[in-house]
Formats: sequence, structure tokens, C-alpha cells
Amino acid sequence: MSVAVIVPAAGRGERAGIDKVWAEVAGRPLLALVLERIRAVSSVERVVVVCPEARHEAVCRLASELGLGGVRCVPGGPRRRDSVAAGLEAVGGAEIVAVHDAARPLVSPRLIEAVIAAARRHGAATAAMPCVDTIKRVDGGMVVETLPREALVAVQTPQAFSTALLRRAHALRPAEDASDDCLLVEWLGEPVAVVPGEVGNRKITHPEDIRWLVDQLR
Repeated sequence: MSVAVIVPAAGRGERAGIDKVWAEVAGRPLLALVLERIRAVSSVERVVVVCPEARHEAVCRLASELGLGGVRCVPGGPRRRDSVAAGLEAVGGAEIVAVHDAARPLVSPRLIEAVIAAARRHGAATAAMPCVDTIKRVDGGMVVETLPREALVAVQTPQAFSTALLRRAHALRPAEDASDDCLLVEWLGEPVAVVPGEVGNRKITHPEDIRWLVDQLR
């Protein structure tokens, strides 16, 4: 089954205080690290980068420098789900679609392959890590409930899906936002398989995350 990867990169990076996807790390933008890792997955035939139109030329130039063919750029939307939906329109005849955040630059090709393989078997899959901290629900600054840690995971990307399933999921509840694509699939009542994630597959969100990334690349 042919595979495409959608890379949402249309966010403004407000928490990091910079456009983190284009932050220079070891002399290259963060997005270059992500594209290099996707390039190493032989089953991926097409990559769709969802980003502001003003960045399209820079993305195409970066893909050319990396020797990465089959890259398309499409403009994003106001919400993450809008950006992924825009990417879905550009995946062509791919039967499996993976979605990977541009802000997770140290994902391994092995993890991408594992999530894609799980999606082939189950229809939907996500990388996730066990929760190591105690999780509490809070209301008005006060703890109201402690959740069972052993039943919780911290979800990462990549997430991968049957293309037909993801399109059905995006057509459901269009007015409601969703923090990830698995939630849309859950709303359909469809199962999502969990693949063990990676500690290094950290999301770059705050300035200290960028400092951490620089240390990892030394």
C-alpha cells in the first residue's frame, strides 16, 4: 500500500516565542531534521508540508537541497485539523497517510515505519509513551481527581491511518476542534492501535526545548 506523510507546519510557535519550524539548529532549520528522517523511510512516496504560502518556496528549496522528491506544499488553516484536512487533499492515491508534527524533529525512521505498519494492520495507529508522572484533574486550581497512571499514555506523532478512514473522520463534526487526528477517529468509534514511542521524540514547544535539541545534536 502506498504511503504519504503530512507534516503540519502552519503553527505560529507562540509558546516558543519564535517560528520554531524554521528555528536554526546546528545551522539548519528544524524542518530539515524532520524531512531527513522521513526521507529515510523507503515506503513513503509523497510528503505534503502544510505551511503558510510565504514559506512554500523555502520548503521546496529545502527539499531540493535534501534530495527529497515528491514533496508538495499546501497552505494551512486556522486550526490543526484544518491544516491536516488540506494536506489530505494533496496525498493523491496514497492508501496510508501518516501525520507527523514538524515540531518533533528527532523522530526515528524506525518509529515512523512501526506506526505505518500498525496502521496497515489496524486502520489507525499512534506512537505513545507510558505516563511516568502522576496525573491529576484540576478545577479552579484545586485537585479534584487522581487518574490511574497505568491506564494512561502520552500520545506523540507520527500517527497513521487508512486514508479512507482519516477522510471519513475529518468529515465528522467539522465545527469541533481536535488536538490530534486520533480523536477524530475515536469519534467515529473506530479503534486506534498504540505503538511504543520514543523518549527522544520530544515536541519542541518552549525555548528550553530548543536548547535541549541543540545538546542532543552535539
